[in-house]
Amino acid sequence: MAEQVNIQWKGKMLFNADNVGGSFNIDAAEDVGGENNGVRPKALMLTSLAGCSGLDVVSLLKKMRAEVKDLTINVSGELTDVHPKYYHKVHITYNFYGSDFQKDKIEKSVKLSQERYCGVSEMFRQFADLTYEINYFES
Repeated sequence: MAEQVNIQWKGKMLFNADNVGGSFNIDAAEDVGGENNGVRPKALMLTSLAGCSGLDVVSLLKKMRAEVKDLTINVSGELTDVHPKYYHKVHITYNFYGSDFQKDKIEKSVKLSQERYCGVSEMFRQFADLTYEINYFES
């Protein structure tokens, strides 16, 4: 199944992207001619990684009847020093909030996302050292 994204140039370094789920702006920093009016392409890649895995994890937790109160996912990436700069190290931090955690099911859902279901994770593994950790916060 082919997917398609369309972007349209809006002047200077600003583009508007249309996607199946909505639209958003892509822009560059002021020091390279942009106006900071949109997301950066590389940061959007990290966002896609977090979103893909997050969708997997919450879906799996629901199926396992191991719901949590909240989940945040932080992704950090380290770029290479030379052009073309790309993420060669990426780390995902899963932060689960709630009480009476079913840690075995949470850890299984994250592992399944990372090793089986998240296609974005698989793409990142082709060019980056991808690691993750899980944190629990009692509330």
